[in-house]
This record gives sequence, structure tokens and C-alpha cells, in this order.
Amino acid sequence: MKPAEIRDLTDEEINLKLREKEAALYNLRQQVRSGQLKKHRQIRSVKKDIACMKTITRERQLKK
Repeated sequence: MKPAEIRDLTDEEINLKLREKEAALYNLRQQVRSGQLKKHRQIRSVKKDIACMKTITRERQLKK
């Protein structure tokens, strides 16, 4: 997701998406361990999305 798309979401929606991405990251890591994952770039993409969501959440906390 792009940062502009994340900024358009509410705090609750960001938290929901964050939980989904963290679950997806867990599943990708399990696939790596079992040798099923072919595209390791997916992990990098999910981690970047998680970091972006956490950054935007923190920005909102500091503004309040």
C-alpha cells in the first residue's frame, strides 16, 4: 500500500490492516521454513507495509 492510501484510512482501519499484514508476515515466514515460498520479495513488501502503517499511526499520536 502507498502511504497516501494509508493516510486516508481511519485509525481502526489501519489497526485492522496492520493485524492482517502481521498475520500474512507470519504465514510467509512459515512458508520459508517449510521451503514452500518461491518469491522472497513478498516478505520485504509486507514488512514495508507494516512499517509504513506503524509510522503513520505514530505520526497521528504525536499530533494529538
